Amino acid sequence: MGKVLRQFWHPVALSRSVEPGKAREIRVLGEDLALYRGHSGRAYVMANRCAHRLTKLHTGWVEGDELRCMYHGWKYDGSGQCTERPAERAGTEGHIRVSAYPVHEYCGLIFVYMGEGIPPEFDLFRKPKFEEPGVLLNSRQEIWPCNWLQNAENSLDAVHVSFAHQMGRVGVFGEYVTADVPEVSYEETSAGIRQAAVRQLEGKVQTRISDWTFPYCNHVSVPSVKEGQPWIETVNWMVPIDDTRTLRISLRATPSTTPEADRDLGRYFEECESYQSTDYHDDLFAGIYPEDPLVRLTSAQDYVVLVGQGAIADRANEILGASDRGIAMLRQILFREMEAVHNGTPPKDWRRLENPSTFMSYTNS
Repeated sequence: MGKVLRQFWHPVALSRSVEPGKAREIRVLGEDLALYRGHSGRAYVMANRCAHRLTKLHTGWVEGDELRCMYHGWKYDGSGQCTERPAERAGTEGHIRVSAYPVHEYCGLIFVYMGEGIPPEFDLFRKPKFEEPGVLLNSRQEIWPCNWLQNAENSLDAVHVSFAHQMGRVGVFGEYVTADVPEVSYEETSAGIRQAAVRQLEGKVQTRISDWTFPYCNHVSVPSVKEGQPWIETVNWMVPIDDTRTLRISLRATPSTTPEADRDLGRYFEECESYQSTDYHDDLFAGIYPEDPLVRLTSAQDYVVLVGQGAIADRANEILGASDRGIAMLRQILFREMEAVHNGTPPKDWRRLENPSTFMSYTNS
């Protein structure tokens, strides 16, 4: 699966998490990496081990657009090439290199391509709604102590909304998406899987459509924090840190309305910025949920059901039903893609949907 995942761009950090002239450590796909931003403002990612004595590079200095190790001063450019060894004869560093990966920034997120060869065009994860003028963008991240696939499968489980997101207290999301069990359907698309959930609500049919992008990106539309405000386009990535930890990065786009409403929404997202469900693990598993209408509440609810499966879910002992057809489809696709990579045949050429279907509608039954 690692070979399949390395064929894609991965969001690995929020752009604002690393300033020019600063470096930090990240871990993605089981690799420890140094993320730094040169004084030019450009971000770079390389292996977080100096080739000399293997100490961590992120603890050193950023000089221009290069990173110098704090141990003996070996310096590397953004491609991972060693450019200087102060205690060695000049000109002998040309054969020394550490792994480095292509970087792309999009809507306040830093993406990295960790595969072989030339990276694909950065297009699959682009969303038209996030590139429209006059939208307010907000991003946040959490790290959860469980496998990425548990998080990805949860995105293709429309039924859990009728139960998990009614727990503790019902927020704005739970109010709009009723507790009625939906009829679900799934269709593989050029980008991933299209999910439809149909519910009955007071004589009307509620249809919720979302588009999920391979290998782990969910795109949904959710109600805003206050009644009457525009709905929020939300994308959630479930990035594997390693086998037992997942980096959950969320990007939200809301149409700008009035200066006052924009400020209120901005303040709300700032208040949610530091919320980490892991900080409230014991409370959440004791049934104590945050007094929040949307971001912190839905995060807490999903945290309980996903972390509650264990660090790596024991799928050999689970019992799936007809309502789990989205999860079954995802697993079939994963096995298909892994088999292609294993056999050396081309996997699917995943392509971005020009107009993702993310909406909720009501019609008379």
